[in-house]
Amino acid sequence: MARPRAFDETQILNAAQEQFWDAGYAATSMEDLMQVSGLGKGSIYAAFGDKRQLFLRALRNYIEGNHEQLRRVLSDTPRAIDALRMLLDAPVDEGADSGVRRGCLLANSTCELGNADPEVLALAHATYETSTELIADCISRAQDEGGLPAQSDAIGLARAILTAQQGIVYMSRTGMTTAALKATSRSLADHLLPAHSGA
Repeated sequence: MARPRAFDETQILNAAQEQFWDAGYAATSMEDLMQVSGLGKGSIYAAFGDKRQLFLRALRNYIEGNHEQLRRVLSDTPRAIDALRMLLDAPVDEGADSGVRRGCLLANSTCELGNADPEVLALAHATYETSTELIADCISRAQDEGGLPAQSDAIGLARAILTAQQGIVYMSRTGMTTAALKATSRSLADHLLPAHSGA
């Protein structure tokens, strides 16, 4: 009879995710993963495979959590236009002058590995397409509520919002001040989501 695993798989994936997020893929060693997980090398290999497989599991775990949060924000905010504006505000709020600005794990990983690892690139593409669809659904709701013009291209605007959001995340990593980031966020929101007479 097989012995049950004596560890929480989600907890291990979260610990690995934090390590890869802090150091990147190449700079993370198996010894680092053993230290943050509390597992021996044999246990990691048995449960998750090699370093790359553990990284992909942790990256998918990160993506699932982000999509769950995105769905919740977009659906729970009473007015869709406010939810869309929150998407542009969120990177500033999360990355304020309160510590290390790590950016987006998926974007960081795509920049590091995308040219050499087709699986990471395909995962990034699929992830951003899903995010675009979720945002486009919210844009359609905003149009129905009168917060956006009915003739707006929902998919095109969703891609623009997602690109703007990721740009803010990237600029936060360059050392741009929180005040400048907030001003940039407001400017992007004003251009992409202008006040509409139907609101």
